[in-house]
Amino acid sequence: MISVHRSEDRFLGGDRAAGILSRHAFSFGSFYDPDNLRFGAILACNSERLAPGAGFDEHPHSHTEIVTWVVEGELTHRDSTGHATVVRAGDLQHLSAAGGVRHVERNDGDGPLTFVQMWLAPLEPGGEPSYTIVPGIADSTPYALPAAGAVLHVRRLAPEERTAVPDAARVYVHVVAGGVRLGDEEGEELEPGDSARITGEEGLELVAAGAAEVLIWELSA
Repeated sequence: MISVHRSEDRFLGGDRAAGILSRHAFSFGSFYDPDNLRFGAILACNSERLAPGAGFDEHPHSHTEIVTWVVEGELTHRDSTGHATVVRAGDLQHLSAAGGVRHVERNDGDGPLTFVQMWLAPLEPGGEPSYTIVPGIADSTPYALPAAGAVLHVRRLAPEERTAVPDAARVYVHVVAGGVRLGDEEGEELEPGDSARITGEEGLELVAAGAAEVLIWELSA
């Protein structure tokens, strides 16, 4: 089963007056859709754009694996466990909220900041918070998230390049940039911000229409 969700259908959130533009793929905050609460372990996939000086003040999280992919600009991160980092385009950030953590996310740079943030439910609640940053993650290098039974694949594709979609119980595909086709010549065309939720499929491929960047979550359940 393949379910395609378009960028323009995402819930528009954030605070434009404060320089924050958010687009949510799942129910989030005051927006509630009982038919769109999660996909497997994935609870949220938020496209965020912050103007210079904008950001999210300190706020709490618990029992959530938070993975952030910076597309453009620099994300300043501080948390209650003492981490203070700047996450740049091409870097991957993983904050495991575990039993509870507080953090700040800001654009302290001079240009716009764009990032994709994904929340996953852990297999087991509780534990101690942890923080990881992978600078300049290489193409095709998987990032394993065993706490959520998930693996993230970052693919940067050349025009007409193909990449296999993992044969997993569930797969979530999010197009960051460019365009890809899912499957054969009659397959769905996906553009920036579009996503595909795939269940129980095997032998699928993505084909890049031009240069493209895609995030692919391989989910165990």
